[in-house]
Amino acid sequence: MAAKTDSFQHPDYYLLDELLTDEQKLIRDTVRAWVKKEVSPIVEEACQKAEFPKQWIKGLAEVGAFGPYIPVEYGGAGLDQISYGIIMQELERGDSGLRSTASVQSSLVMFPIYRFGTEEQKNKYLPKLASGDLMGCFGLTEPDHGSNPSGMISNIKDKGDHYILNGAKMWISNAPFADIAIVWAKDENSDIRGMIVERGTPGFTTPETHGKWSLRASATGELVFDNVRVPKENIFPTVKGLKGPLSCLNSARYGIAWGAIGAAMDCYNSALQYSKERMQFGKPIAGFQLTQKKLAEMITEITKAQIFTWRLGVLKNKHKATPGQISMAKRNNVNMALQIAREARQIHGGMGITGEYPIMRHMMNLESVITYEGTHDIHLLITGMDITGIAAFE
Repeated sequence: MAAKTDSFQHPDYYLLDELLTDEQKLIRDTVRAWVKKEVSPIVEEACQKAEFPKQWIKGLAEVGAFGPYIPVEYGGAGLDQISYGIIMQELERGDSGLRSTASVQSSLVMFPIYRFGTEEQKNKYLPKLASGDLMGCFGLTEPDHGSNPSGMISNIKDKGDHYILNGAKMWISNAPFADIAIVWAKDENSDIRGMIVERGTPGFTTPETHGKWSLRASATGELVFDNVRVPKENIFPTVKGLKGPLSCLNSARYGIAWGAIGAAMDCYNSALQYSKERMQFGKPIAGFQLTQKKLAEMITEITKAQIFTWRLGVLKNKHKATPGQISMAKRNNVNMALQIAREARQIHGGMGITGEYPIMRHMMNLESVITYEGTHDIHLLITGMDITGIAAFE
């Protein structure tokens, strides 16, 4: 498949750039330039082959996509939460699988080590994770426990100076090539504990998941633990219960809320350009009322999501963003992006199903994003619980 030129232009109907700092805009432009140069020309081929281009890892590290909000002393860039969101937006504009790789590394691997780890764990792992010399994954979801992680059966048993870990996790982004895994398992008191498991530990395997129609440029696999020896210095010492993994997911969901806007913007941009060039009945299809209706609704929903998410970023910087607010943004923005992808496919007609345009790739990717890290329906119930004070699930 021939490499294509990326002609993306950023939609900013409400002049939201005026709300961003010069540093935030510079970060966005840097990541966008890298995506245009290194990702867009090969992403369609990577998806067709169901391969994650490993050369992206070095580039992601160089543009600061790994743990951008982690303090400088641990190898991060020490950026604010809006900058993190902008990076995720630009990466997902390239591909959701690319954003997933960076999102997992940042929010599900580096964040828990920074938040819950010992100084020794932080110094040992964070700088190498920030540079891409180490890659990580996050093991929470199990074959029979998705939306109900508290039902997990993965477990650890105390053996004196170490624990023995048994169990399995699935749908794990980065698993096939990850050097370390952040794993959550129940101890003998049924408390959920977090730990760092290194590749190469006997009994730890990461079989790859094949046959995906979605996130095909992202590596997905399982984590299997068969009497795996975990040194006690690899356990997060203080955090117990679901609050540990859920705090990680809140950070990741926040990034997804931004990322989904990137996918939506790419679909809108492609549809707008195509509609101006595609001639039917003697004029561009952009001149027909139904096409304009689609495009006008797209830019309206994108603009609403941009305002929504920028405000969430402000709250996140002030440590005021609640899990309920993050759930609302993740649910709204992913659903918005998926609807825009479907409408954009209509504007492209038959060409919309081909790899010449990004529409079908984004649409298939978003079918995963709308489910992972809290399904569309579960996030709705989180909002329901937040406003009524009554839980509709356990």
